[in-house]
Amino acid sequence: MWNNRRIPAARLNVLLAALCFGTTGTAQALGPDASAVTVGAARIAVGAVLLLLVRRAVAREPAARWARGPAAVAALGVAGYQLCFFAAVKDTGVAVGTVVALGSAPALAGAGGWLLDRRPPGRAWLAATTLACAGVALLALAGGGSQVSAPGVALAVGAGASYALFTLAAKRLLDAGHAVESVMACAFGWGAVLLVPVLVLGDLSWVASAGGAAMALWLGAIPTAVAYLLFARGLRHLPASEVATLTLGEPVTAAVLGAVVLGERPGALAVAGILVILGGLAVLALPRARTAPAPAEVPV
Repeated sequence: MWNNRRIPAARLNVLLAALCFGTTGTAQALGPDASAVTVGAARIAVGAVLLLLVRRAVAREPAARWARGPAAVAALGVAGYQLCFFAAVKDTGVAVGTVVALGSAPALAGAGGWLLDRRPPGRAWLAATTLACAGVALLALAGGGSQVSAPGVALAVGAGASYALFTLAAKRLLDAGHAVESVMACAFGWGAVLLVPVLVLGDLSWVASAGGAAMALWLGAIPTAVAYLLFARGLRHLPASEVATLTLGEPVTAAVLGAVVLGERPGALAVAGILVILGGLAVLALPRARTAPAPAEVPV
């Protein structure tokens, strides 16, 4: 049963996770030149180790049977997002790849939650998701034009689907009573195993430099381990569709950090995109905070 009193704190946790996610691009820009695929795989490997250590230190849950299906889907979602997203960006450009991947994830998570839980997303979610995705599109357009490639768009949709599957599967495991730390350690631990071939076959020479090691540690610690623990704490009390929409705060953080840290100067289109995303997130967060508590719902 969901506790409505915990919903504001849960939303805050997801927004803080999005803030952590948003540091990824700046960290990569400040680090050495390296293959994005190997950076992504190294990030997951470092994050998995840290999550396993956290789980060992703090998780105190009774032995419970793990549902293999959701656990496997969560791990596939972790690995699939890394591979599909970076391949999409390489094929069709950062702007198109980002907007399709980020924009499709909330819609796919909402559709998946509807099919699995027989619970259609509400009007507030639909309005918020529409606004937030429009804002992401404006940010992407502000970043420059790209040639649209059908295979690249398909890969970006695959990245969005992978993220949606991870979110839905993690929600299932959390609803089954598993600890936040255990669910994230399981998903990222097995996800890292699936990405071992990338680390074995890819060029990891960048890790040997001080800047490369610092980048790998930051990416594994902040936008992975810390971010996904916050993400999961929010996901325990919110629908997967709402969580996927709230994480669209990530590009806002990335744009602000780009301006403050990297000296980028966002134009009017980028500023408009940021404001539209923030408006969408406000639509999602505010209406239900002012209404009577909704009837208790029992996740499937």
